[in-house]
Amino acid sequence: MAEITLRGVTKRYADGTVAVRNFTLDIADGEFMIFVGPSGCGKSTALRMIAGLEDISEGELRIGDEVVNDKPPRERDIAMVFQNYALYPHMTVRENMEFPLRLAKVDPAEIEKRVMDAAKVLDLTEHLDRKPANLSGGQRQRVAMGRAIVRQPKAFLMDEPLSNLDAQLRIAMRTEVARLQRGLGTTMVYVTHDQVEAMTLGDRVTVMRKGLIQQVDTPANLYAKPVNLFVAGFIGSPSMNFAPADWDAGRLHTVFGDIEPPPALAERLSDAPPKLIAGIRPEHFEDAERREHTTGGVTFKANVELVESLGSEVYVYFTIGDHKGAELDKVAEKTGLDELPHAATEQMVARLDPETKARRGEVLQLWFDPARIHLFDAETGRSLTS
Repeated sequence: MAEITLRGVTKRYADGTVAVRNFTLDIADGEFMIFVGPSGCGKSTALRMIAGLEDISEGELRIGDEVVNDKPPRERDIAMVFQNYALYPHMTVRENMEFPLRLAKVDPAEIEKRVMDAAKVLDLTEHLDRKPANLSGGQRQRVAMGRAIVRQPKAFLMDEPLSNLDAQLRIAMRTEVARLQRGLGTTMVYVTHDQVEAMTLGDRVTVMRKGLIQQVDTPANLYAKPVNLFVAGFIGSPSMNFAPADWDAGRLHTVFGDIEPPPALAERLSDAPPKLIAGIRPEHFEDAERREHTTGGVTFKANVELVESLGSEVYVYFTIGDHKGAELDKVAEKTGLDELPHAATEQMVARLDPETKARRGEVLQLWFDPARIHLFDAETGRSLTS
């Protein structure tokens, strides 16, 4: 096992395109680190530079105590699992898992031990003599992981390994990957575009946008304390709702009504600019009719446009008056909101309990605690409340 250290790592292509810029990160020995972000943000390029599959234009990369910028992949002692499994179709499961060890001229008895140990961990023992064509998608992915495990590398690198699986199997395999990493205790760097995967798997998560790191933190802190509009909109499902807000004489003027913030929040806003963006997560709204007491919070009328019942919860999509989110268009490009089509700007969404009386085409009273509100600088997108 080994820590991975990146210092100012940049990837610049011959045409001048910069895919990753000034990437500085410490990945601890045994840590499960996630790289996440929208398509084209540079997360896979960063992983490929760690693997040695992409040259580093600037900066320094260390694996353990060794600078590996100029070392080929085979000398970095890492194992990579790809999205497409990359199994040899003419080989059995056993032969696929043995292959890297035979290339390394490992003793046959040791090969047999490592393959059997990995097969037991991954529940592949009874499939060792089958070929990939006779396996399910999940089983093929486990074989690819097994081939990586038998090498006993310093670190595992995984590039969207679950993307080809159906929704149910992805959930099952997420659990499998998390259990595997905990059991092995090996450093793992995992790339995904799926923020749900990122939030459920990682010890820490690196959120990227346009080749730059936006925030590195635990999943809990990314959710509760996003540093800017982009992270706030990307993390969470459904996404955070956004609306313009004006800060004037100690009060917030919003589409939800005028809000007098709690003392702790007001103190953080003491030198805030007049133009802000307010954000509220869907799960922080409540059906006002189902609350015993609504005093102390903010109650407003919502025009219900769609109701989605998921059994254990209900998603209510709504608008407020003539609010269209036009003001957000001015900051969308600078802050990255335009890269998040799911970010709730015009039509908002509330996650309510299944007993709500919300009906499409009707008016619903919603309530939220103003202490739950997130506020961002409308000019820079920087969080003023985290």
